[in-house]
Amino acid sequence: MSDTFLPYGRQSIDQSDIDAVIDVLKSDWLTTGPAVRAFEEEFEAVTGAPHARACSNGTTALHLALAALGVDAGDIAIVPAITFMATANAALYCGADVVFADVDPHTGLMTPDSLAQAIDRAGGRAKAVLPVHLAGQICDMPAIEAIARAAGAVIVEDSCHAIGTTAPWGAAGNCAHADAATFSFHPVKTIAAGEGGLVTTPSADLARAIDVLRSHGIERDPALHQRQEQEPWWHEMQVLGWNYRLSDIQAALAKSQLHRLAAFKAKRQALAAAYDAALADLAPLAQPIARVAGNDACLHLYAARIDFAAAGRSRSEVMSALRERGIGTQVHYIPVPDQPYYKARYGHSDLPGAQHYYERTLSLPLYQGMSESDPVRVVEALKAVLGV
Repeated sequence: MSDTFLPYGRQSIDQSDIDAVIDVLKSDWLTTGPAVRAFEEEFEAVTGAPHARACSNGTTALHLALAALGVDAGDIAIVPAITFMATANAALYCGADVVFADVDPHTGLMTPDSLAQAIDRAGGRAKAVLPVHLAGQICDMPAIEAIARAAGAVIVEDSCHAIGTTAPWGAAGNCAHADAATFSFHPVKTIAAGEGGLVTTPSADLARAIDVLRSHGIERDPALHQRQEQEPWWHEMQVLGWNYRLSDIQAALAKSQLHRLAAFKAKRQALAAAYDAALADLAPLAQPIARVAGNDACLHLYAARIDFAAAGRSRSEVMSALRERGIGTQVHYIPVPDQPYYKARYGHSDLPGAQHYYERTLSLPLYQGMSESDPVRVVEALKAVLGV
């Protein structure tokens, strides 16, 4: 294989990132310390979020947000069928159940109509709504908020794909239409920390609750202790929490990467535009996912919609043939209600939008280290594989 292999996603690490981590390794702090708070403050500035709280990964961010908002046994969380399973799992960690919402077959996003239908199926028990900004496109949050609030539900935006994306109401994570938003800094995401996550919220009380929950439920502020003796070693576990903390090493890498967000976004947008142009003459056999009006998207994934049946080739055959040509692909995502655990728990879900999206989606390579000619190479290989 003469061409460099193109995975579907890959982190971008430069000398500034390495230097930032080395500075922490030479400091007095390795676990949660001043670098974590510095990262949180910078994240607040970049997103416009009133409060940001870092944690160990995107899954724990979801769990912390739902737990801090009081999601509990007997409640139901509304989750779109097309997402990574962590979105649904986090509700179960709180003891709640899940009702899956269908999605737009052309974007994979929860819609106001599909949310309303899911809330009806929840039978008055919907406590939380978790819209997922799939691939980096932001859902119709004003409409989703109106429907969720009318049902008495809290809103947690799964923004793990969407850092850098803006909508008419502001940046992903500013929580203009939500109680909280969550992020992931896994290596294939736009911002990498190795592993890491974060919750943004407009609520100081919610941020304070997350402070306690992410560190075993321990309250360290003497003014808030139940025991009033002034003993310097004293701290209190007042609720059951978890060890969901981020380390200063990870925070230093994430903060350094955040400085490069504008460049990352510009490069991803240029690559997406090159893909769009190269795919234009393949429509309707293969075309980009539909774009959300009003979004200035920093795409995490470049998802193509391919009519494999019309092409006469299975998705597995296409993926294998592309890999032989040095191109890695992935599927985002298998509908969560089709996973064996959820099928056994809730039975069959009839969600035609999710099924349509899943049957046709294929994520093509998209990451900072690609050249702007690589999308043409990918699409030319796709044309050959599809026999176009």
